[in-house]
Amino acid sequence: MIPGSPRTAPAREPLPVYLRDRLGTVAGQLRSTRWGLVAMTLLVGSGAGAGAIAFRLMIFGFTDAFTGRATFGLNGRVSSPHFPGFGMWFVLVTPILAGLVFGPLIYFFAREARGHGVPEVMLAVAENGGRIRPQVTLVKALASALCIGGGGSVGREGPIVQIGSAFGSSLGQLVRMSEGRLRLLVACGAAGGISGTFNAPITGAFFALELFMPELSLETVSLILLSSTAADVVSRLAFGSSPLFTLPDLSLANDWGYLFCVVLGVLAGVAGSGFRAILYRTEDLFDRLWRGRPEWLRPAACGIVLGLLLLAAPQLYGVGYPVIERVIANPYVLGFLLLLVVGKVVAASVTIGIGGSGGVFAPSLFIGAALGAAYGLVIHGLFGGLAGPPGVYGMIAMGAVFGAAARAPLTAVAGAFEMTGDHHIVLALMLTVVIAAAVSRRLSYGTIYTTKLLRRGIDIDRPRPSTLWQQLTVGDAMRPAPEGVAGTAALEEVVAALAPAAPGRHPASDTTSRPPPARRPVLEETASPPPEPGATAPAPSRRNPHALFRDETLEQGLRQLLLYGPGGLPVLGDDGQAVAGWVTSQDVLRAFAKQLGKSVRQAPAGAEAAEWAAEAPQARAREPHNPLRGYVLMSFDVRPDDPVARKAVKDTSWPPACLVVAVRHHRTSLTANGLTRLEPGDRVTVLAPAVLADIVQTVVRGPVPALQPVPDPSGPR
Repeated sequence: MIPGSPRTAPAREPLPVYLRDRLGTVAGQLRSTRWGLVAMTLLVGSGAGAGAIAFRLMIFGFTDAFTGRATFGLNGRVSSPHFPGFGMWFVLVTPILAGLVFGPLIYFFAREARGHGVPEVMLAVAENGGRIRPQVTLVKALASALCIGGGGSVGREGPIVQIGSAFGSSLGQLVRMSEGRLRLLVACGAAGGISGTFNAPITGAFFALELFMPELSLETVSLILLSSTAADVVSRLAFGSSPLFTLPDLSLANDWGYLFCVVLGVLAGVAGSGFRAILYRTEDLFDRLWRGRPEWLRPAACGIVLGLLLLAAPQLYGVGYPVIERVIANPYVLGFLLLLVVGKVVAASVTIGIGGSGGVFAPSLFIGAALGAAYGLVIHGLFGGLAGPPGVYGMIAMGAVFGAAARAPLTAVAGAFEMTGDHHIVLALMLTVVIAAAVSRRLSYGTIYTTKLLRRGIDIDRPRPSTLWQQLTVGDAMRPAPEGVAGTAALEEVVAALAPAAPGRHPASDTTSRPPPARRPVLEETASPPPEPGATAPAPSRRNPHALFRDETLEQGLRQLLLYGPGGLPVLGDDGQAVAGWVTSQDVLRAFAKQLGKSVRQAPAGAEAAEWAAEAPQARAREPHNPLRGYVLMSFDVRPDDPVARKAVKDTSWPPACLVVAVRHHRTSLTANGLTRLEPGDRVTVLAPAVLADIVQTVVRGPVPALQPVPDPSGPR
């Protein structure tokens, strides 16, 4: 180096060609073959199990750092050796200290890590092709462990679900999995996370299937079970094979107990639905109180509220599994059990409302255990030995309250069984969970997970009609790669050869001479001044090209074109390695328009065939059809003084047979539901009978003020 010349970073040597080709072959096999998918499933499950181990140890470590114990709460008001002089008052400080760390961590690095996490994974699977940002894994783990260790009254299942799902999504994106397989890996990560953290492989599999995979197949079920098994095997290496709760053998005294379980199911359904409602109302309350202030400071500033709750009832500190064991094995007095039910609902809601990070599975178990034990004490006092031990109703209600809150009955039954290891309660548990879920469904539409998305105008449970976007595939739209490019050429070479030189120009139609592709990586070069003499030129960055699969739907293909390839993307064949063609957004739209035109031309003939009994089928086929005769669409721009402003749709008394069909909010069109809030400036569209149009106008705008009579200038006659 010439003295005085600027120091430059040494150039990084590119991977050797043979190594790059070998890695490309392995990635192609992983993303295209059945055995590759099995290997990825095992890898995701094992990683989720290892993540569950690390996450539990982090929670124990942070809890010990704050309280001097790996678990806290069971012994009531005791002091911490790490806060000498504070005595039992130290719980006022721990949520504030924890919030000072995880608040900025979430806000500046991964805001989707806030809250209980499961809704974000559900949204990624349903609407985003299974894509989750890789940094969510680390941010969610650190933030949730800090929140729980500092006293946050939430569970660890929500964070580990998001951690496992983000890990599966990151691996799938690394090898460029198709969207269908990427969604499956996300579900496998969720199953592995639940399995590893609770030592409950069946529960993990049911959780993933019920919440993330509405369309089941043998392949889907098998791979999720495989991932859940792998995670549990890894987790047992650290924590053994014992059930989560160590409890005495409990069972119903006789068949009369099933009648008592019917009543318990109704109570659990009300409790689960009430927990959901209070959780989101508390979050709304803190949103209003903290509006206009820095979000990263919110967990610390509002942590004093949580600290006061913990001071009143230290049993609410953290996850609370030791307290659950105590409640079932040796219940507290009735009044204190009811206090724990109400306290856990409020403490969990406050933790999420102030911006904390943690799950709602464990709070549901806690609420159910305390509610069931209280119910058991009542009926034991009324019916004596006929009712059986009070603790058995706590075990049953654990699953029932979660089943009501999440509407996941299979997960609830399997979870209560695997976590307690008691098979005597299975029949009563099934009966109670079904009743609780039915009561909850009757009381509200959304679950404790989907309500968060419904409030954003996203209904992932809505039935999806099949359209041309789902019926046509990328293979229907792509153009075959020209000879000399398809086949065994490296993906980078194909991108270099096929990438259009100008917008709107397709590579396959390029008739100009083009040199044969050279075996070299594709490089992105940016304009820069020439290097000084003697200085080492920086190595250009390497672009990792994205690719589509020919069996992906046009809906999936168009989304990926917008994300990764505005100028087009290569399409891989069935083996996941050879390039079969190239597709652009114009190709997708062209294939859609072609099929749409064919459907339009076929419609009259199909209508004639369907109307064969009509007197003039040709005329009937071309007669416009209006299935909503007598209805009108009315659109209103919501004004600040309108009666509907700042209200949810369900809180407005709409006339009969009227339906709010759409709301446009800040240039975004939302599918309206009962929880959609109408804000000033929104444009709301209402479908209403024509005869009720004036009434709808009055509902939205308010009654028209009556005209005051104008006095006669000539005076009274």
